[in-house]
Amino acid sequence: MKNYKYGLCSVSFRKNTPEEIVAAMVDAGLEYIEWGSDVHAPKDDIENLKYLVKLTEQKGIKISSYGTYFRIGTTPTEELYEYIKAARVLGTDILRVWCGDKNFEEYTDAQKEEFYSLCRECAEIAEREGVTLCMECHNNTLTNDVSGSLELMQKINSKNFLMYWQPNQKRDLEYNVSCAEKLCEYVVNVHTMHYNEDVKQVSLEEGIGAWRKYLEKLGEGKLLLLEFMPDGRIESLKGQAAALKSI
Repeated sequence: MKNYKYGLCSVSFRKNTPEEIVAAMVDAGLEYIEWGSDVHAPKDDIENLKYLVKLTEQKGIKISSYGTYFRIGTTPTEELYEYIKAARVLGTDILRVWCGDKNFEEYTDAQKEEFYSLCRECAEIAEREGVTLCMECHNNTLTNDVSGSLELMQKINSKNFLMYWQPNQKRDLEYNVSCAEKLCEYVVNVHTMHYNEDVKQVSLEEGIGAWRKYLEKLGEGKLLLLEFMPDGRIESLKGQAAALKSI
């Protein structure tokens, strides 16, 4: 397995400045960043977005994606254009979005069909605008489970409406390996972290064996984005980056 790219989600360090984050990334040897829209890269602050581009370029870091908090079914659909505009300023065509506000199994058939209609509308916007919307693979959203994620991808059936992937901390290794295998063709980027059996985030070093199994199923060339540190400290980034590369 080769050609992996390594990066960081800025939401990992909400209390740190962009300058501190970029400096820590350089020290850790990470080359890609996903700026989050909630703290570091609000969609309405165009001058700040331009500054983030300049900051990362100066340090040789590429902006891989825009980690938005646009939530299909909750955020007004027209706001998607604002997030796309911000992504363009950042120089990326990949937007991480959230898919609904409850788990797949909580939707009735009628609610799912209504929700899929909204998703198709968002996918059509993405197609027209030339960007890719990637669903966060997360509990308390429609993409909490592999069956829901697959159904969504097949129903929408758009190259501009795809997935992120991360292991479900509440499910076992067998499930997560199977999930990675079934969703691999739809996965654009991967959020990387590790949880123990007590559903507590621990050092990625403890998850190297599991992650090798995940990546075997996800395939080569993926961008692996570290998301959150087990202790929340920016000083831990270098060690977690080293563990990521050792996978």
